[in-house]
Amino acid sequence: MRCPFCSQLDSKVIDSRVSAAGDVIRRRRECEGCGRRFTSRERVEDVLPMVVKKDGVREPFDREKVLRGVRLACNKRPVAIVRIERFIDELERELIEGEAKEVASKEIGERVMRILRELDEVAFVRFASVYRSFRDIEEFRSELDKMALARGAAGDAS
Repeated sequence: MRCPFCSQLDSKVIDSRVSAAGDVIRRRRECEGCGRRFTSRERVEDVLPMVVKKDGVREPFDREKVLRGVRLACNKRPVAIVRIERFIDELERELIEGEAKEVASKEIGERVMRILRELDEVAFVRFASVYRSFRDIEEFRSELDKMALARGAAGDAS
């Protein structure tokens, strides 16, 4: 494991812990070169489906790409990073368990928006504005109107 401080390749493991879900091993390491400590995480590589984009291009599912988009949408919002990572873990697990060889990017985007709508409406609007590529302010306003109606209906039900 390459040291992030001095780039030395030799390090020793000081401590290892398994995550609560049992899918990640966290290792504390000490660099043999500079003596500084750092953390690494190991995750089993599961077979994930190919993502079929709008233009038909196929690419492997990229957890980090989805995580970056959700983090950006949640920037300066009261959404804990732990909750975001748990959601991405759930999404990844669903994709693996679904056993589909391919999944449309639209399906992934819709799942992300569904969860963001529950977590934080501003984060949802931010993500939707990029994901849906609104052509003009009217399309954007239409989406906001749908949200307002849904909120009103939920308020009436309680």
